[in-house]
Amino acid sequence: MSGGEAAGGAGATPGTRDAARGAAAGTNPNLVTDRAAMGLPDSFVRRQSDPVVRHRDLLAEEPETLAVIVSSPHEGQCRRHAAGTVLSLVGDPRIRVLDPEMLDVPAARVTLGLPPERVAEVTDRWSHVGVVEEWIAKESPPYEADIAAFRIARYPVTNDEYRAFLEDTHETWLPRSWPFGVFPWALSNHPVWGVPPEAADAYAAWLSRRTGRRFRLPTEAEWEYAASGGDGREFPWGETFRPECANTVEGGPLTTTPVGVYAPGRSPFGLDDVAGNVEEFVADEYRPYPGGAPAADDLLKAHGTYRVARGGSFTRYGDLTRCRRRHGWYDKAIYAIGFRLAETP
Repeated sequence: MSGGEAAGGAGATPGTRDAARGAAAGTNPNLVTDRAAMGLPDSFVRRQSDPVVRHRDLLAEEPETLAVIVSSPHEGQCRRHAAGTVLSLVGDPRIRVLDPEMLDVPAARVTLGLPPERVAEVTDRWSHVGVVEEWIAKESPPYEADIAAFRIARYPVTNDEYRAFLEDTHETWLPRSWPFGVFPWALSNHPVWGVPPEAADAYAAWLSRRTGRRFRLPTEAEWEYAASGGDGREFPWGETFRPECANTVEGGPLTTTPVGVYAPGRSPFGLDDVAGNVEEFVADEYRPYPGGAPAADDLLKAHGTYRVARGGSFTRYGDLTRCRRRHGWYDKAIYAIGFRLAETP
């Protein structure tokens, strides 16, 4: 969500949807409280109970079994979440700091971006949450991209992986999501967020030095191609927003979740959490697509230029989970942005 973009979305619970319409619809989220931007009232809201309480049997399972449960679309959402939560405490075999799981994406010539005639349609579909045309116009016009074969991480970089980077390098880019800079042990397999794009670049460079491989952040074009499969779909899973497919405000727990627990939202190439949990910095600074005009939103006015972020997050609504959506970081806690690695073969 770019600066000046309001939160809200279809599929929210009635209370949350009403609050979004009353407090945030048509309102710049940077000018209201974060709770108002998320469509939450001032009073306490209980979204869900501890998933482990409902699945205590998982406490006796081996990590390898839990990892299978987390990734299975045949298990219920609560059970997948519970399995991931137990793994965060006992050690998650899916998280390999020096050998992250990477997925092969073939070379292709693809059409990316949004046709100009669809800008009004998309704006109208999300207008109830305050989306205005200039934000969607950033996705237009479409353009052809020749993308070489590359690899991309199945999961965004986790807290545990980022901790290893900080311990090895003694860098001071402490995540804003770690209270007082203290590592959140119970969230070890959750995505890290609240670091600047320079820290993401430094992480990729560090991992490249440690492994002899060529890690980096994906380009904007690579990210959109990997998220959509290159067929122009609206969301990684299809054409219609589904709250059960991504950790967003509509149905999520209002906090990060262990990576990979939203199995129904997996992209065509097998990426997890590409549409929710945390937003993701890519390698590119914002610029208009070929033939397009710059969008003078809050981010451009405040920073002059900014690093593009893609995908939705637990603090945002489904409008950001669209594969074409372009946004970036603004200095508010509601901007929960992490990153995902790419690799040049």
